[in-house]
Amino acid sequence: MNKSFKYLALTAFACITVQVNAQDKPLSIQMADQVLALSKDSANTSTNNFRPVKWSYDQGVILEGIDGVWKKTANAAYFKYMQACMDAYVTKEGAINMYKQEDFNIDNVKNGRTLLTLYNVTAQPKYFKAATVLWDQLKKHPRTTEGGFWHKKIYPNQMWLDGLYMGQPFYAEYAKLIKDDKAFDDIANQFIWMEKNARDAKTGLLYHGWDESKKEAWADKKTGRSPNFWARAMGWYGMALVDVLDNFPKNHPKRKELIAILNRFAVATQKVQDTKTGLWYDILDKPQGKGNYFESSASSMFVYTYAKAVRLGYIPASFFAVAEKGYQGIKAEFIEQAGPGKVNLKGTVAVSGLGGKPYRDGSYEYYMKEKVITNDAKGVGSFLLAANEMELDELAKPAKGKVVTLDSYFNNEVKKDQSGNDLSWHYKLDERGNNGFTFLGEVFERSGYQTKTLYDAPTAANLKGTSVYIIVDPDSEKETPKPNFIQENDITNITNWVKNGGILLLFGNDGPNVELEHFNKLANKFGVHFNGETKGKVPVAGVFETAKVVVPTGNEIFKTAKDLFIKEYSSLKLSGDAKSILKDKDGDNVISITKYGKGTVFVIGDPWLYNEYVDGRKLPANYDNFKAANDLVNWLTKQVK
Repeated sequence: MNKSFKYLALTAFACITVQVNAQDKPLSIQMADQVLALSKDSANTSTNNFRPVKWSYDQGVILEGIDGVWKKTANAAYFKYMQACMDAYVTKEGAINMYKQEDFNIDNVKNGRTLLTLYNVTAQPKYFKAATVLWDQLKKHPRTTEGGFWHKKIYPNQMWLDGLYMGQPFYAEYAKLIKDDKAFDDIANQFIWMEKNARDAKTGLLYHGWDESKKEAWADKKTGRSPNFWARAMGWYGMALVDVLDNFPKNHPKRKELIAILNRFAVATQKVQDTKTGLWYDILDKPQGKGNYFESSASSMFVYTYAKAVRLGYIPASFFAVAEKGYQGIKAEFIEQAGPGKVNLKGTVAVSGLGGKPYRDGSYEYYMKEKVITNDAKGVGSFLLAANEMELDELAKPAKGKVVTLDSYFNNEVKKDQSGNDLSWHYKLDERGNNGFTFLGEVFERSGYQTKTLYDAPTAANLKGTSVYIIVDPDSEKETPKPNFIQENDITNITNWVKNGGILLLFGNDGPNVELEHFNKLANKFGVHFNGETKGKVPVAGVFETAKVVVPTGNEIFKTAKDLFIKEYSSLKLSGDAKSILKDKDGDNVISITKYGKGTVFVIGDPWLYNEYVDGRKLPANYDNFKAANDLVNWLTKQVK
């Protein structure tokens, strides 16, 4: 990200306080669109004309927020922006331009999470290689006597709260990817040591930095702690905790310790939230201090941390009121209109640190001297993260408490990953590449569903509590050496579950790519037979019309989607109570539903809603597969008993 984005004065627009109402675009999208608009001038992201300044963590904060906007809109412009930003630095061989490992600057590790996102989505090796460069830095990074990462080589023996966010979420995500379970002890210890060495027993707040040597002029000679509680440092620390937990093993003995630290963090930061505005001061415990001010990046970070921690059950639900009050304060104090459909974020301190040249002594007076600006990358990125979380909460949750379960027993393909480990893949909820179902999973979750994966044969016991059960493309012997074919006992268990009110989705495939002999035995119970031919071929790459299926007006399921792309599917033969919901141009059945007892069965002869044709990167904008995914989930929710 070009520095001019960080310090750009937005004088071109008449700025007024935003009055947000129901018909406005969500603020996350307005902020993201402002990022893309500003980048055209201040950080050109075209692959042939990018003017990067340096490899910097600021960019990574924005890109994580942009990723969240992409996932909820399927607008490929956001993904392309992320990719262009990283491609400005990452070479074809996986080296990182303008990065020096020998600096041992933990800030430089932050962008590794975006590299892993790009790798998981595109499978391009260069992104994994570049991420491995940063992993290698962590393995060699200098440490305190206990083992805590120094903030930078130029700041020996020092741990700063900032560094936990810069290093640990990437450390955890990469460790999970390569299945390095031993790394999680080290990751947990970074938080444990930071809290032990920097936490104030009276307030529960953590000081900005800690110097093990106690030699720095800013360090207390007895404790090694810096003098003040800087809000953004605490914000980095909170975000680090909730983001690390995303990838931290649920059965790890130190997971509970991290959640306990997060709860102590929540209690301490709530106490210093301004009761009137819901915001937080730059120096947290000195609201009456001369020149102290409400700071937008820290306030956004706290809102994000509280909202995400409540959503995932890490802290009591009562803390969501803290996030809500903070978010309302941010909108009132810091958000201003920047032209149609775009907003600015005011009130972010450009930088604050300890030591260095000129020397920063960590005094209250020092923090008050740092410049406060509009549209700083750290503030914008943090606001995007906060807005994504808060907008998720604002959505109606008609399926709250319901469970959707994806089969991974009948469809259980395994391949070797980049590290040589076995990887279950092909139509998985956590698979971000073309063949995954992450976008569909997100649609379910935004409606309130909890998503699960079933790795065993279905039984009455393991289907109990599931509202929607999805079976996709069962394996043939061509795909899996010892496939788990659907057996009579499985059919009995599934049909009984549907009869009692379950919603079953059967996603087939064209004949050459699915095991139909046993799958049809299940489908036949509901009056459906996969014919097994291949329809919707695309003989010329990029000519999508040959696989277009048009939804007629008044369709029972697809209320907003019109033109669907369904490639290489099997048509359906229907009998009994099965009802055609969608036909192709030849009049053949593409989608059917069957009412069966108290339940419902939805059938299509294709996996269809996998990422490749939902996430916006491949299909032209006139195809409505993402809308169709939303329509389908809305309809399914109405069928749930």
